[in-house]
Parts: sequence; structure tokens; C-alpha cells
Amino acid sequence: MSKQTIQKRAPLLVELGTEELPPAALKTLAIAFHEHLLNALGEAGLLHEAHSRWFATPRRLAVLIEDVATKGAAQSIEKRGPALAAAYDDTGQPTKAVLGFARSCGVDIDALDTLETDKGKWLIHRSVTPGVAAKDLIGPCIQVAIEKLPIPKRMRWGNHDSEFVRPVHWLVVLLGRQIMPCNVLGIAAGRKSRGHRFMSPNAEIAIVQAQDYEETLGAEGAVVVDFDARKKSIEQQVNRLAKKTGGRAIMTPALLDTVTALVEKPFALLGTFDPGYLKIPAEALISSMRDHQKYFHVVDDNDALLPFFITVSNIRSSSPNRVRSGNERVLNARLADAQFFWKTDSLQPLESRVDQLKHVLFHHALGSLADKTRRLESIAVGIAAVIDADPVACQRAATLCKADLVSGMVGEFPEMQGTMGKYLARHDKEPATVSTAIEEHYLPRYAGDALPESAVGRVLALADRIDSLLGLFIAAEEPSGEKDPYGLRRAALGIIRILVDKKLDIDISTLVTIASDAYAAGGCPATPEVVNRCQLFIADRYRALYHSMGFAADEISAVIAIGASHPLDFDRRLRAVATFRSHPDAAGLAAANKRIRNILRKNKSNENQTVNADLLSDPAEIALFSALTETATAIQPDIEKGDFQAALRSLAGLRATVDQFFDDVMVLADDSVIRANRLALVNNMHQLFLGIADISLLQDQESTHD
Repeated sequence: MSKQTIQKRAPLLVELGTEELPPAALKTLAIAFHEHLLNALGEAGLLHEAHSRWFATPRRLAVLIEDVATKGAAQSIEKRGPALAAAYDDTGQPTKAVLGFARSCGVDIDALDTLETDKGKWLIHRSVTPGVAAKDLIGPCIQVAIEKLPIPKRMRWGNHDSEFVRPVHWLVVLLGRQIMPCNVLGIAAGRKSRGHRFMSPNAEIAIVQAQDYEETLGAEGAVVVDFDARKKSIEQQVNRLAKKTGGRAIMTPALLDTVTALVEKPFALLGTFDPGYLKIPAEALISSMRDHQKYFHVVDDNDALLPFFITVSNIRSSSPNRVRSGNERVLNARLADAQFFWKTDSLQPLESRVDQLKHVLFHHALGSLADKTRRLESIAVGIAAVIDADPVACQRAATLCKADLVSGMVGEFPEMQGTMGKYLARHDKEPATVSTAIEEHYLPRYAGDALPESAVGRVLALADRIDSLLGLFIAAEEPSGEKDPYGLRRAALGIIRILVDKKLDIDISTLVTIASDAYAAGGCPATPEVVNRCQLFIADRYRALYHSMGFAADEISAVIAIGASHPLDFDRRLRAVATFRSHPDAAGLAAANKRIRNILRKNKSNENQTVNADLLSDPAEIALFSALTETATAIQPDIEKGDFQAALRSLAGLRATVDQFFDDVMVLADDSVIRANRLALVNNMHQLFLGIADISLLQDQESTHD
């Protein structure tokens, strides 16, 4: 038991100055540093619901917290000893237990107090531990926060053993106006920060007090330390320049965050490139601008690419035209390469490249990309037959889908895989269904990405993923722990998303069987164990996918329990269960099913026996048998068409009859024949619900969402 006293408080500033941090990781690092520092300070007793902010630029991570205690709270400690009844012997002398307790507390027996509880009276010792000064706590808190940062690979520098994502050159730690003496990553804390590398008039900038941090660095250091403020400035500048061209800039969140992480003060510039390059596939131009140069591209009202780009500089140049022309020169050289590869690649039919795939290894145990292509042809035709897609188009798309990987364009611009194949197929006058599918078969590339829109594209996307999944399981390359070098979890999630979102009525086991037949035909058969492990691996992805969509763990378990090899069917059942649990009778029926499950678990030998209606005598069991029979007939059409919500609504109507049965009927009757018949009856009800989901696994709503 402890009691805290109110302490004086002041703003705390922590700034870690570094060499240029990785732009892709900057925002993540800043948010994590902020979170871990708050947690550490809170655990040290220096923080209580204080308003705070994080800052990040290429050369710094910083946190400003409004109210931090200048001293840790004093703690009133209460230590309980032996019961008062055992404290003294019959002569009134203290027992060894009391003497030992007093000695452990460092006091005489007279200093002990008495505590009275509902369980009796106890001897206790009360003491107060004075709070520790903030200057002795803040340094260790910073160190703890740094150690918890998500840095996959740390580096060392100089002559000490400190490790961080980049070398650290300065450290500011201020509590109000006072420097907090500490040493972190080999750097002693002070009040001197550094401004913009090129635009700051002063090499070092003194921060007088913590709350002046942002204003001081903005005025004296030419640095916009607030990440979001810098981001907003970039958006405004880029939009303003794009408007001058008559178009609009395309600013993806990822690119905007990256550019924001590359500059300490942004200055946008508009550049142009040769309009003749617009004859090249737009994706190659966009890749050059967005992915390689971190430029924003500009489109017209029809989303057609315009010959402009916008770059963001980290310095206000006295000669902006020279900066602009330098960026234009770099980009035009890059676009010239793209133009060369496009012209060269388009001279050769895409089909002629298929034979070259035999020189590209897919996996040492699974053959070349040519071997994979032959399997894809077989798998695509097999899937097409199941979902009624055009088998001719599917086979042709499978033949060509990997051919662009040996093109010059994809060799120089790997992100163009699939897209280049689409354009080359169009150039060769292949059917539109084929050229579209070649690009779409890579979708989805990541969580939340678009899915293939064409039927042939969906078939090819499924074929590509199931071939890789089963093949790599055959090669014993299945993921272990956090490691998944081949992205098999992502491939499995892609399969589920395509089947569910595009409402494709195909079972996972069917997909794996089709792929297994293709591998067997190529002389690389999969054992039944491998096939089973592959199927289970794909089904295991349900939990992560549907949890991210907001479904409760017990809802997912209730459907997985009855088998989960059919994604579209699984999705419909899960949504029905999630809706059903809000029904007034859901909790009661879940409880009844739990009771039935427990009864049947203890009486397994009788659970499959058929109900003999002639042995039913109690009105409650007769009523239940009748209700089950009627309901089973009523919900069968709903189950056949996948309307599980309607089926569960009908089952909810059994609640009163089920309750009456358990109130009036002894299931485990003394008569073994009657007992077996009643066990069969409750098993019938259990099986009726299992036709949709095992609702006995549903927990109370409150515990489900904790």
C-alpha cells in the first residue's frame, strides 16, 4: 500500500541529434521514442497524464512533455507482519516472529502499529521513502526508451560501444530551464541543439527552456521540427505548383511521408521533362519519378500524365533555376533509359521470351520459371473449370505472365513486372483479357491492395499463389516463427481475399489438389502430409485477417471449429455468427450448447445414437424433439443457399423449448436406454447448430472484447 505526494512540475524536452536517419523509418522511430519515453517516465513516477508531442527531422528525434515532476513522488510503504494474536506469548513477552519482523524493518517493537481487518488484527510497520530527484531518473528513462526502439540493425561509431540506427552527435535534455545531467549513447546532455545543416547561421543553438524548443529552432535554426507541419507545408507548396500547370499532383501517403522525412525545411520546385517520353508506358515514367527520384508527378483531369514533376528541396537556393535544371537532367537521363528499354523490348514478341525462362531459377528444388509456367498453365485451366472462367484465355495468360521478367525494362525497373507484360501483350495484339490478366495476377501485392478485377486475372492470381505455396512446402521452405522469406503468409491471405471479396465458390482443398496434380505431372509430387500442412497453413490465416477486420476471437473460433477450408463459406458463417451474438437469445443458447458439449464429452459412446421417438415420455423432451425436427427442415434451404443469418434466426426460436427441456428433464436418467435416447436428442440439437458454427465457444460479450 502506498500514498503519493504532489510534486512540482516543469516541461521536459529530450532531443536526440543524429546523422541523417532512414527516411522510411523516421516517423515510426519518432512515434515509438515518444511512446516508450512516456511509459518509462510514468513507471518512474514522474508523469501523470501530461500533454506531450513528438518531433522528427532527418537529423533529430525529440519529445516535449508539458508536465514532468521535478522529483519522484514519496512513497508511503506499509509492511504487514505477524497476526497480533501470535505477537506475544502467555507471559506478555514478544515472540520470535515479532522480534524478527521488527528487526527486518530496522525498528524497535514499539515503532510497530496495529492494522485491523475483517480477518483479524495484524502488526504492521509504516515508513516513508522519499522521492528520487528527476535528474537521477530521466537519463535511465531515455536509455530504456532508446533500447526499445524498433531498429532491426544497429550500428556503432567512434571508440565506444553505444549502438543506434545512426551515429548520435548531440543530446538536449531540459526540465524547464535546467539541464538534466545524464549520458546517453556516449553523449552528455546539454542545452545546445543544431539548426539546419545549410541554412542555419549558427552552428549550435542554445535552447533556453524546454517549451521554447520548436520556436527557437524555427527562428534561429531554420528547421521545421514538427513532422506534420512540414508535411502540410509540402502539400500546400506542391498543390500550388501543380495548379500552375493546369493539372494536379499525385501525392501518395507513403511518398509524402518519405519526402517529409528527407527535409528539415521544404522548398518545392516545378520541373519539366521531354513530352516525347509520354509515349512510353506511364507506369515506367511514374516509377522513375516517384520511386527513384522521390518526385511528385502531375496528371490532367483525365488522370493522364503531364510532362511535369515537382521535387522538394532541403534548401532555399539563390539559384533555383540551377537546382531545377539539375533535377531535370537527372530525370531525363532516367527516362531516356526507360525509352530505350521500351523500344528494344517491343521489337521482340512477348511469347518469344517464354523459352528464356528456363534459364531463370524459381527454386533449386522446384525448377526454373519455365517449369513454373508449365504448372501455371495446368493450374489455371483447372481453376477455370471450377469457377467457370474462359480456359483458353486462362491458359494463354499463364503462358505469358512471367515472360516480361526477362525483358530489359523489368531488369532496370523491377517494379514494372506484370505491367510491362501487359503493355508488351497489347503491342503483340494479344486479347485484352490476356494482357489485363498478366498485370493483375500480381494483385494483391500487400495488405489492403487492390484485387484482380477480371475473371482471368483472378484465376491467374490464385494459380500463381497456390503454386508457390504448395511448391515451397514441398521444398520444406514453410515459414517458421517470424521468418517468412518467400512471403507465403501474404500469398495465403491474398488467396483468401480474392475468394471472399470476389465471391468465388472454391475450396482451399480443391486449389491445393489442382496444384498437387500439376506438381505430380512435372515429376515433383507432394506427399499427403505436405498437402495437408499447406491447406492448414492457408486456413490458419483466417484469424489474423478477420481479427484485423474487427471480428472477435471467439466468433472466429466458433466457425473454425467446424472446418474452414472454404473461404467464401467461412466468411458468410462468421458474419452470421457476429450478427447472431447480439440476438437476445444468443447468450442462453450458447450456454445451452456449452452444457450439451460437456455432457456429450463425458458420454461419447452414446452421442451418435438415433433418437427413438417412442421412448420420449416427458412433455419437454417431446416438445424439443418436435421443434428440432421442424427447425432442421425449415433451415435446410437457408443453409444450402448460404443464408446462415436466416438459419441462426430460426435456431434462436428454440431458446424457450431448450430452456424448458433442461428445467424439466434429467438427461442422465438412471435407465440406460432412456439416458442413451436423451443423449441422442441433445446431440441432435448440438449437430443442428454445428451445421453453422460451434456457438458453444462464444464467450460473454464483455470478456470477448477486453
